[in-house]
Amino acid sequence: MTKDPLFIVVAIACLLVVGVLFFGIGSFAKGGEFNKKYANKAMRWRIIAQFVAVLLILLFVWVRGT
Repeated sequence: MTKDPLFIVVAIACLLVVGVLFFGIGSFAKGGEFNKKYANKAMRWRIIAQFVAVLLILLFVWVRGT
């Protein structure tokens, strides 16, 4: 399964979600002006990344389920 290109894309998308999540947590922890400037953007990036990851997971399940 790890050699499946769609699985690799799904894994990269999930890692991207984790990366954006850690960036958001870091910006919240840092606080101050940086948090004010990037808090909403980080939340939007995370939601978009999660949406794409979920769609890719559903696509993977649908394609491999047949």
